[in-house]
Amino acid sequence: MNKLKSPYFLLILANLIWGGNFVVGRAAANYLPAFTFSFLRWCIAFIIFLPFIWRKIKEERQILMQHRGTLLLMTISGIVGYNTCLYFALHYTTSINASVVNSTTPLIIAILSFLIIKERLNIIQMIGTILSIIGVLFILSQGSMQTLFAFSFNIGDLLVIIAVMSWSFYSVIVKKYAGIIPKYSSFCITMFIGIILLLPLSIWELQQPETTITWTPSLIFILLFVGFFASIIAFLSWNTAVEQVGASRAGVFLNLIPVFASIFAIIFIGETLTWYQAIGGICVIIGVLVSAKRVKTVKNKDTLLDKKVRTDSF
Repeated sequence: MNKLKSPYFLLILANLIWGGNFVVGRAAANYLPAFTFSFLRWCIAFIIFLPFIWRKIKEERQILMQHRGTLLLMTISGIVGYNTCLYFALHYTTSINASVVNSTTPLIIAILSFLIIKERLNIIQMIGTILSIIGVLFILSQGSMQTLFAFSFNIGDLLVIIAVMSWSFYSVIVKKYAGIIPKYSSFCITMFIGIILLLPLSIWELQQPETTITWTPSLIFILLFVGFFASIIAFLSWNTAVEQVGASRAGVFLNLIPVFASIFAIIFIGETLTWYQAIGGICVIIGVLVSAKRVKTVKNKDTLLDKKVRTDSF
């Protein structure tokens, strides 16, 4: 039972579910548009989650009001920005491509953590960042120097990069305000704000003449999956783990997403892994692992230094 509460188990669980989210998001592109998909996802999540958290919201409403600006930022970056950009992206790129580009998230988290909450950033992390950028550029250009120099990238891949920036910002905010803003009630409030922000965008989208929605049992299953598992279980697992191990260390586990997404995509929707995705993905993962190893080393040195200072004090 204790293993189920481990932050590392929670990180694996979250990324397993999000790996599936890339695949069902790609499948959902055949049924409904992105704003509406994101809106319906969070409506389902909110309806499921609200009865369990309503009492806490009333008890903690004062502190929630004090941090309403932060909750709005969390909503825009984590609830609306990341998911909507990702669902738009999956209309134009494969779930494997999107998940591999998404692997740059740990490095973006490390950079933003340095800028926002002053977590240490060093030369080895910068080397890891460069390696991952090379990998992403290789994927974006499909291994073609001509495409790279012409700067004619797939719009879906570029949207994934925007989604990555958005999610990284969200993760750093979660870490910064861990223990300050109540975890469960704040998550429910950000869902509600997200629904309000997405509603007019969904209405506008549905009024476009080219917009169609195809209601099938498959679509209902997809909505239930993203509404319950990808929204509630994965988000709470991620946020809980980030509070315990930090945004930078948790970010390393995001490299599991392309592994799970590729397996699911090949099995369930018939995608194939291309040579440039494999090479680019390896560069991205090596870059992240180099960066993560250095973060751990620096943290261990800091711990030893703290112990020495405490010993010298006595």
